[in-house]
Amino acid sequence: MSLFDDTGWFHQSDEEADRQTASLAAVAVTLFLIVVGLFLVQELRAKSILEDCLLAGRTNCVELATPP
Repeated sequence: MSLFDDTGWFHQSDEEADRQTASLAAVAVTLFLIVVGLFLVQELRAKSILEDCLLAGRTNCVELATPP
């Protein structure tokens, strides 16, 4: 069985299409989790800097906590 019909169009079985859809969904979920993870790392880093400053007894810590 050829992947191409007489007109030259590519055809794939339903099983292959379902597998491709599942793979694309997995890539989308993975990218979403990476973006959320990077956001959380940045937020936690900013909170850590602020907390370190406050625990050191400083009073002008807002300037340190704002990202560049």
